[in-house]
Amino acid sequence: MDEEIQAAMDALEDLLDAERAALLVGKLDDVSRLHAQKEGLIAALTDHASENRAAFETLYHKVERNQALLDSALHGIRSVARRLSAIRQVRKSLDTYDSLGRKKTVDVRPGGSLEKRA
Repeated sequence: MDEEIQAAMDALEDLLDAERAALLVGKLDDVSRLHAQKEGLIAALTDHASENRAAFETLYHKVERNQALLDSALHGIRSVARRLSAIRQVRKSLDTYDSLGRKKTVDVRPGGSLEKRA
């Protein structure tokens, strides 16, 4: 295998390990910073992957592992965004139900008060 290709593979492996470490501790800024470098290395190696599949096997598994971590992080971010949206909605209105079970939305004005009754 060409030394230049091996150097790119080693660099990508190190980068994937750094990406994994950043994902595990939640440093998404680091993940973002590493992304451009990762794309460049993968693009440089793409043409050579079919030549020596066994040598690329470890990299492939690391890419898959990191993708699973990225998917989990994205899922968590989306969950937080939905929760924050729900909290903002609660500040604007209150959903209640009447004696027949029909839903009714009561708008809450900023600075207003809400009386609780038992």
